[in-house]
Amino acid sequence: MKILSVQTGRALARMIEGRSCLTAISKQPVSGPVAVGTMGLAGDEQADPSVHGGLSKAVYLYPVLHYPFWQTVRAQARAAAPDQALPYGFMGENLTVDGFDETRLWIGDRLRLPDCELAVTEPRRPCFKFNAVMGFEQASSLMNQSGYCGSYLAVTRPGTLQAGDAIEIVPGPREVNLRELALARMRKRR
Repeated sequence: MKILSVQTGRALARMIEGRSCLTAISKQPVSGPVAVGTMGLAGDEQADPSVHGGLSKAVYLYPVLHYPFWQTVRAQARAAAPDQALPYGFMGENLTVDGFDETRLWIGDRLRLPDCELAVTEPRRPCFKFNAVMGFEQASSLMNQSGYCGSYLAVTRPGTLQAGDAIEIVPGPREVNLRELALARMRKRR
């Protein structure tokens, strides 16, 4: 289990659904060590702190395992060519990871890295900005229905992290699974 890529982004004005919105969903890869503090990665911004960022949502992690799924559904929605690969960070994540997904994460688990530690806090709830990036308006619903949501993380031990860092999952109380929580929220919304 490891970090494949680290991304940060600046909040920029963008036209979405006919209105100007501030968004930092477009993340770009960063090379080398990146400082991580209690409020997130150095150089990363959140446009709307009421739903992104803060102590419990300082870092957003997404499994690379789901990238082929999104590539396929974007092609089916005619938002992209079938062979158009998604670059790391496309989902708006800070950390693109390999070796595990939401089914292996529980609220309260710790992700121990060589120079910092992060805690699993909650699944992502995508919004209309995610639809705009994906190129079709059902993207948020599809993320909710699939449970391919990724995880928000709190920083429990600041330090640095970088692509290639190994991740050790230190089990928390194991009462609430991340994917099961995401799917339960979806059922409740119906």
